Amino acid sequence: MQSHTPSTIEIRPRNRQHDIAESLSRDWLDNHAFKTAWMNAMSITFPLGEKFFIDSVRHFADQVSDTKLQEEIRGFCGQEGFHRREHERYNQALCAARGYDLAYLEGRLEKNIARASKILSPLNRLALTVALEHITAIMAEQTLIDGHHLLTQAEPPMRELWSWHAAEEMEHKSVAFDVYKVVGGTEKMRKSALRQATFFLLVDVLIGVVHMLRRDGKLWNFQLWREGWNFLFAKDGILRLIWPAYREYFRDGFHPWQQDTRYLLESWEAAQV
Repeated sequence: MQSHTPSTIEIRPRNRQHDIAESLSRDWLDNHAFKTAWMNAMSITFPLGEKFFIDSVRHFADQVSDTKLQEEIRGFCGQEGFHRREHERYNQALCAARGYDLAYLEGRLEKNIARASKILSPLNRLALTVALEHITAIMAEQTLIDGHHLLTQAEPPMRELWSWHAAEEMEHKSVAFDVYKVVGGTEKMRKSALRQATFFLLVDVLIGVVHMLRRDGKLWNFQLWREGWNFLFAKDGILRLIWPAYREYFRDGFHPWQQDTRYLLESWEAAQV
């Protein structure tokens, strides 16, 4: 058995569309410019990033003999494909409404991904995918487990989109990881990739935040940055909350489903009825 996703988890692509254009024209998260810019900057990274993930996993699909994992790869690609589409629409509507430069923001990412595709081996690229999937999974977990802190402060259409994305990230959180183990990925490469991925993701998101706040005329609002610091790093800050789960990745023998998040998926599914 090459798949370690629990048998009760179905990695099912949900073809959902979200009417979020009106919300994107304003500070939709807690009516706060920094919090909104942080989440919007995360969205900017998704379409190109998710294509990178799909390509990295598909490259090794023919080396997978387990029919369960083969089916999960198809589900993973389907889910990421819908995420990519929805965040492309999100980013286009956001930049049109608020005057952000999408070509600039995505251009940087496109160049970095092209460079990675040129200089890194397919296994290195898969290791980066596994690392970034870990980051998105633990952020997704906090998004659903800590709804009072984040999603309840969001406008309803945005809450619906981000919770849908979070739930599917948790469903497929071990697919790339399991493929990586099947094709002989090492613990050393896996851990190194998380350090690299974290650095580049934080740089990309911060560049997005700076660009958005500059265009909004709020870049030099130091009170806003102080509040943003607390949003990220205070006792209940979103990055501080994920730190314990982030560190688990560096433990020998780690696997994403050692953190059993099925109860969060069950709660989310129940709320969809």
